Amino acid sequence: MTQTIKPVPDGYTTVTPWMISKDTAGLIDFLTRAFGAEELARVENPDGPGIGHAEVRIGDAVVMMFDVLNPDWPYTPCFLRLYLPDGDAAHQRAVDAGATPLHRMTEMFWGDRVGRVRDPFGNVYWIQTRVAELEPDEIARRMVAPEFVAAMEYMQSGELVVGAHTIPA
Repeated sequence: MTQTIKPVPDGYTTVTPWMISKDTAGLIDFLTRAFGAEELARVENPDGPGIGHAEVRIGDAVVMMFDVLNPDWPYTPCFLRLYLPDGDAAHQRAVDAGATPLHRMTEMFWGDRVGRVRDPFGNVYWIQTRVAELEPDEIARRMVAPEFVAAMEYMQSGELVVGAHTIPA
């Protein structure tokens, strides 16, 4: 019997992000409460505390994660863009789940509403919802319109990472 091997397993995409945390269990809880993540796998470290491997599904994407065990590893926050059906509600759920709001939901010139939050572990999420399907000429017109220039300036303001060399507790 010949079996066809799929180079990308069912349920995964070509690119799969990794998140490294000091508290993967807490991160999974946050992702579940904020974005409706479904836990797919959790493997405890056999040689000590923490999680050696975990996976969650958010929408149609799998996100992998594990607890950092080596204290010499640098702080490596993850930056994820989440396209969700209702970005405003997701932004609020993330804040309610303990995230710090970085940018309120704002309509951008290309037709997305975008907001940013930072979770209690230092990871940053671009929360987006497509609100308008625009033709290239409309995008070009909106790109220079004062309200969208101001929106872009706002979204490019502020700091995304805190303590770039230490993992938040």
